[in-house]
Amino acid sequence: MLRPWLGVTAITASLFVFLTTELMPVGLLTPISAGLGISVGTAGLMVTLMGVSAGLGVPFIVAWTRRVNRRALLAALLVVLTLGNVITSVSPNFPLVLTTRLVMGFASGTFWGIGVAMAMRLVPERHASRAAAVVMSGISIGAVAGIPLGTTLESLTDWRTTFLIWGGLSALVLVAVAVLIPSLPSDNAVSAREVFRLPLRNGPLRLVLTAVVLFVLGHFGAYTFVRPYLEEHAAATPLFVTILLMAYGVGGAAGNLVAGPIVARNARRGFIGGSIGLVTSLVLLLTLGQTQAGAVVTLILWGVTFGIVQLSQVTMTQAAAPETFEAAMSLNTMAYNTSIALGALAGGLFADRLGVTSVVWFGIALTAAALLLVLASRPKTRS
Repeated sequence: MLRPWLGVTAITASLFVFLTTELMPVGLLTPISAGLGISVGTAGLMVTLMGVSAGLGVPFIVAWTRRVNRRALLAALLVVLTLGNVITSVSPNFPLVLTTRLVMGFASGTFWGIGVAMAMRLVPERHASRAAAVVMSGISIGAVAGIPLGTTLESLTDWRTTFLIWGGLSALVLVAVAVLIPSLPSDNAVSAREVFRLPLRNGPLRLVLTAVVLFVLGHFGAYTFVRPYLEEHAAATPLFVTILLMAYGVGGAAGNLVAGPIVARNARRGFIGGSIGLVTSLVLLLTLGQTQAGAVVTLILWGVTFGIVQLSQVTMTQAAAPETFEAAMSLNTMAYNTSIALGALAGGLFADRLGVTSVVWFGIALTAAALLLVLASRPKTRS
């Protein structure tokens, strides 16, 4: 029984290195811009471009590789990640860095399309939700440890060495995947045409994807601007903001683990309960968030409830399309990543024109809309 869970751990480690590679430039923008002779805003394209390719490419790549053994595919994706980090570390110019990040984004998105499904196949069916919860906790671990670790490594060495070290870490995860994960022949992937037909034919899946778009728009629209909100309304220092975001990440990991037994019984109820918590936390941010103690409570609650919603929507996707889970997850990934970008864009427009408080109201409106949509639906996405 230990071997399957070691495999789940290897997939969780894969999520960690993919996520931290995608987001690590956030903490390294200043030295990267200085080293490559570009502006900080231009350097930010490293994150934007990788996120866009991760979202838009995944349905096609998952479909095109539908006959490839999933262990071999994950290993290939980790090879791309390893080489991408190494190339970034030695790149002489920014165009090569962007091209490399574009390719790495396709690999990252493909992982999101297959990773959770792989973990759920490794363990007995009754433990599938728990395996998914463990894998999804890699998101919170990445937020808590990965980005600060990258920033610390850069301060001790330089940004190029940091990416080289991350390439080595990716290689170690590749070895773990090769050793710990058994052969997993693809068993439910479909063609690209069939992928995009799924929402047209599958009402429960269409509902889940719509709810995902709404809650991701609201959540990330607000979360992207949580720092300026706290600085303006709670007089938060950069150090205090860092502590708050780490508390949020710990809460997210706890929410994933708490949600495991809940979504195993009824994922729809988990989504509803978590969404109520999300809306509540954003309302509290407007009230209790004016003080530092209130901000701590709010960010922890926000993290916990986001973790619950995150796992619930994955399980709802699986329940809505059990025979084509990888294809459904590829659409989920596309909707998720695209909505992150659009949420941040919409939040920026609100912040610039109406102030950062309006972004929190935007988050409340969209997460509440996702909640109402699922409440109004029949419980067809029950796990």
